[in-house]
Amino acid sequence: MIFETHAHYDDEAFDDDRKAVLDSLNDHGIGRVINVCSSLESLTTTEQLMEQYPFIYGAFGLHPDETGNLNEEIIERIRRLARKKKAAAIGEIGLDYYWNKENHEEQIYWFERQMELANRVKLPIIVHSRDAALDTLHSMKKLHADEIGGVLHCFSYSREMAREYLSMGFYLGIGGVVTFKNGRKMKEVVNYAPLDRILLETDSPYLAPEPNRGKRNSSLNLPYIAQMIAEIKHIDYEEVIQVTEKNAERLFVKKQPV
Repeated sequence: MIFETHAHYDDEAFDDDRKAVLDSLNDHGIGRVINVCSSLESLTTTEQLMEQYPFIYGAFGLHPDETGNLNEEIIERIRRLARKKKAAAIGEIGLDYYWNKENHEEQIYWFERQMELANRVKLPIIVHSRDAALDTLHSMKKLHADEIGGVLHCFSYSREMAREYLSMGFYLGIGGVVTFKNGRKMKEVVNYAPLDRILLETDSPYLAPEPNRGKRNSSLNLPYIAQMIAEIKHIDYEEVIQVTEKNAERLFVKKQPV
């Protein structure tokens, strides 16, 4: 079954029909979901979803846009959450220079601090990186992220940058952008990356693939992403589903906090 490695079902976009959407996933071939924290509030809501639904795992950390809310007390809270049985990763963490033009040093500090935490609790990281390719790579090499493991969520950089992350043993998270008509760069990356280094994700409720671009996204759109990967690589759709599920299991399910 399809393993959804990045969604935000605690987002307010699902307030009206969250239960209906989640209850429908299994019937549509979605076997497991990682609900990924981004804000301080989502540390609580992700834990609640993880405990309520057997097929939902949690990733705990703060998005770079939220670094102003981070302190050592929150880091300790994330550490405690990471000890939960279905805690799958520390994330999403990283650097985002698209909106934030000034607080780069603060973002870098807390990105590296959360990587240190991931290493301590022996969980992989889910990395958000936007308009910050070189600084992200520098921090990851500095903190020996190759010994931590993880995924570059919603990968948006070049084939050359993909090579750097793949050489560190990281996975690439592929979502709806690969289906866009202007997604040529992403298609080149998918063609280049080995299938055993690709993870399926939606970033729901954001970035819905064609033919639903512009609408609220959900894991129900994952088949469109998987089909596009299959077409790019000239392989069967089922092979994409099977291999990416094994990839996600290898990265997220077998690693448990100590």
